[in-house]
Amino acid sequence: MQTGQVNIKDIHWLMNMLQSIDVGLIVLDRDYKVLVWNSFMENHSGIGPAIIKDKVLFDECPTIPEDWFRQKAESVFVLKNSAFTVWEQRPYLFLFKNYRPITGSADYMYQNITLIPLLSADNEVGHIGVLIYDVTDIAVNKIKLEEANKKLAELSKTDHLTQLNNRGAWEGYLEREYKRSIRSNHICSVVMFDIDHFKNVNDTYGHQAGDEVIRRTSALLKETMRLTDIAGRYGGEEFGVILVDTNSENALIFTERLRKRIEDEVVEYEGNKIKFTISLGISQLSKDCKTYQNWLEQSDQALYVCKESGRNKSEIYKSK
Repeated sequence: MQTGQVNIKDIHWLMNMLQSIDVGLIVLDRDYKVLVWNSFMENHSGIGPAIIKDKVLFDECPTIPEDWFRQKAESVFVLKNSAFTVWEQRPYLFLFKNYRPITGSADYMYQNITLIPLLSADNEVGHIGVLIYDVTDIAVNKIKLEEANKKLAELSKTDHLTQLNNRGAWEGYLEREYKRSIRSNHICSVVMFDIDHFKNVNDTYGHQAGDEVIRRTSALLKETMRLTDIAGRYGGEEFGVILVDTNSENALIFTERLRKRIEDEVVEYEGNKIKFTISLGISQLSKDCKTYQNWLEQSDQALYVCKESGRNKSEIYKSK
């Protein structure tokens, strides 16, 4: 065979390989007309090569984000460098259905895309190749892992019995709000409260009845507080609430509303009707609080005053 002579057999196996690979392959000219459209593209799009050849890609595939794709492709034409995009940046270029049984939860095929310049003999780029990789398995597994990690993170911050923030998470929010309020000179109040004579509930009706009382208390708390307020179970029968942008007088309105709702509540458990009350201490953040622990201690001191003076009431912290 003479030098430069085309070997038909070589072209045949090369074309056969391009048709059979499990990667989408498209070749576009400068006008975005399709010159090559392999079997992967035909199988997933339902459009045969004979139909789409010499047609403008955007006319035949209207779901492609044309402006984005042109900008990406133009950089390849002009700079003669490849361009890439991964599924985290853009889930797909072609809206193909997902047929993989393992990752059947995905509605569409996640794709990584590579655009490559195809140099001519005069070193100009008159065509580009577009490679489409099916990365659905990788994407779905990563998404599931991230969702699982997110759930674990939430569980690590949540009190199992009440579904409120647990002590560690709530104290973290308290420290954050303390720093934010001090820095921005914002008003904020913290409330600490507990269930009066809770030991008597456990001793009389059992610990499971006590758990039901705690659950009902947390439910009434959630119904009474605002979406911007942050509640947590501090431990045992004790709860904490951060009242953002709230002074002590308005905090007292909140605590009295909650106290009265709980006073009117009856928890029924195994035929027993259980009545209970709560005592609440309020502390508005002041410059006297050098740490968020000081702020918390002040509300706890106000709570102690409630217990010493008869319980079932709210008390605002007063500096000595």
